[in-house]
Amino acid sequence: MAQKSSIVTDSGKVRRVIVVGGGLAGLTTVIKLCEAGIPVDLFSLVPVKRSHSVCAQGGINASVNTKGEGDSPQVHMEETVYGGDFLANQPPVNGMAHAAPGIVYMLDRMGVPFNRTPEGLLDFRRFGGTLFHRTAFAGATTGQQLLYALDEQVRRYETVDVENEKGVVVRGEKMVRKWEFWDFLGIIQDENGRAVGITAQDTKTMGIESFIGEAVCLATGGPGIIFGKSTNSVINTGTAASEVYQQGACYANGEFIQVHPTAIPGADKLRLISESVRGEGGRVWVPKDTKEKRRGRDVPESQREYFLENKYPGYGNLVPRDIASRELFLKCFHEGKGVYNNKSGKNELEVYLDVTHLPKEVLRKKLAGVLEIYEKFANEDPYENPMRIFPAVHYSMGGLWVDFEKSADGKLLVGSPRNQATNIEGLYAAGECEYAYHGANRLGANSLLSCIYGGMVAGPAIASYVKNLDRSSFDVKSSTFEKAVKVQQSKYDAILKMDGPENPYRIHDDLAQTMLRDCTIERNNAVLEKVIAKIDECEERWHKVGVTDSGPRANQGAQFVRHLKNMLILARVIAQGARNRDESRGAHYKPDFKQRDDDNWLRTTMAMYAENSNKSHVNYIRELDYPLLGKTVHVTDAVDISLVKPRARKYETAGAASANAKGSEKTDEKTAAT
Repeated sequence: MAQKSSIVTDSGKVRRVIVVGGGLAGLTTVIKLCEAGIPVDLFSLVPVKRSHSVCAQGGINASVNTKGEGDSPQVHMEETVYGGDFLANQPPVNGMAHAAPGIVYMLDRMGVPFNRTPEGLLDFRRFGGTLFHRTAFAGATTGQQLLYALDEQVRRYETVDVENEKGVVVRGEKMVRKWEFWDFLGIIQDENGRAVGITAQDTKTMGIESFIGEAVCLATGGPGIIFGKSTNSVINTGTAASEVYQQGACYANGEFIQVHPTAIPGADKLRLISESVRGEGGRVWVPKDTKEKRRGRDVPESQREYFLENKYPGYGNLVPRDIASRELFLKCFHEGKGVYNNKSGKNELEVYLDVTHLPKEVLRKKLAGVLEIYEKFANEDPYENPMRIFPAVHYSMGGLWVDFEKSADGKLLVGSPRNQATNIEGLYAAGECEYAYHGANRLGANSLLSCIYGGMVAGPAIASYVKNLDRSSFDVKSSTFEKAVKVQQSKYDAILKMDGPENPYRIHDDLAQTMLRDCTIERNNAVLEKVIAKIDECEERWHKVGVTDSGPRANQGAQFVRHLKNMLILARVIAQGARNRDESRGAHYKPDFKQRDDDNWLRTTMAMYAENSNKSHVNYIRELDYPLLGKTVHVTDAVDISLVKPRARKYETAGAASANAKGSEKTDEKTAAT
């Protein structure tokens, strides 16, 4: 029998859901829970408006078809699964693509300052993997505008009083309580393994506390800092996902890491140059003369090699990111045709991304934010000089495994407690920290969409779960929460006492260089064996760390030691998954296995944590059972391909005939699977 109230216990305590992560996925989840009347505790490692979603530049996809090109949500879905090399379960993608126009209109009503056409309609630009103008954008700072808009909506709920089902106000309780500068340490599980709360650490006082939650939703972003030089923020260590993975959550498709083709090479980190630059007409090229000493702007058109346009005449510079990155790597690394450096006398791992042929007023209107970043960090005017760029680690298609329930029309069954649920009862995930929407490769501008859509799905799913629980987390013995705090405090105290000879930042640098060099664009089994051996070595060195700070307040050194261990554990999932998957699919490319192997590898990689002799291991499984509201749900690694039949990806000729087509002259690739 369900609890009398899903909002207030019989003793008057407010039953809250815990959302960890204040980016687009987390904020959307909070909004949908509040709309369902469920109070929320929102935790964030940084101020919510500093969440990594703020860094997104290019836009958000939605097939509104204002330009009359014949685009539709159906085509969007088909191109997404096609671009992801058919590794994504298709019903969630289908639901996302069909919800996309409504999401963009919702954001517009919230006040997001989207660019508009002269007629006042929402403007759309092209992004990779499609021939349609499908990407709504707010200049080149779309992520920031979306994050701020959703943050305003959540702030409103911080002022709204909690009411029970009868409309009676609970004094002193607001719908949303925000906990910024708190580091997630792990979920708290009851005697049956159900998530009933979390432990977290205040990064100012370093105090560790427990928090009761009827359910927990992680929306904590990706693990890009495992690779060191990344377009990700330094907070993107993947620590939260790693923690729950170690507590029994399944991690899926970890080997699929997206390398963005265009970033600014830098000594400290790699700063993204958005795909929107190519979407607005930016062109990628290298000089035909490998010893070309003139500056890019002085190289005549006839002496430039536009290699993406030559090889992919239909898509040109907007082929999917995995393909573009491999082509840049081929040009620079294998062919040695990168931009020549007069000082070193070598060809650098750089190509040109050129917008100097475009009107400056258009660039300032649509791309000012990203061009300003280039000018600031490269100390060169991109309006007058071609930009020098190279691929960089950008996004994780893999993440925590989450379930879904398919509706009769091939989308998602709205409100099903299975949607976005991990295999740990009461634990949900949304955004980049889960794996559901992108398969083996994410199409540009689908990330903001998947974060918001994932939150829109997770909110009702969690609300349904909470309303059907047979008991509250407040019914769990207090000793369960006290024990969890003691365990985490003991772990932290042990870190503070670490006085070995190893520097944790050097260990991270060694790990990051290895992962970046040997586990990104091209993967070789013999080399991957060495990567795994390096992870073994780094794990052993971690136990000999000397903590760099033992202070009682704002101790970032001790916090980093904890994050480092979690990064090492996820690095193993990534590297071992890459070693095992003997095929090339999407972002996972092995020159020794160049073909996609649907017979053996059209399946989800499902990883479970194991530990032996104080060292992490990965157990790979093909199926699992998990509990949900008194029932057992059985799932396998099979990919749902019920909507679009898998076929080979061919972007070389695809769309070539339609690039200048009129009327009904379209290739079948432009309609993606008709």
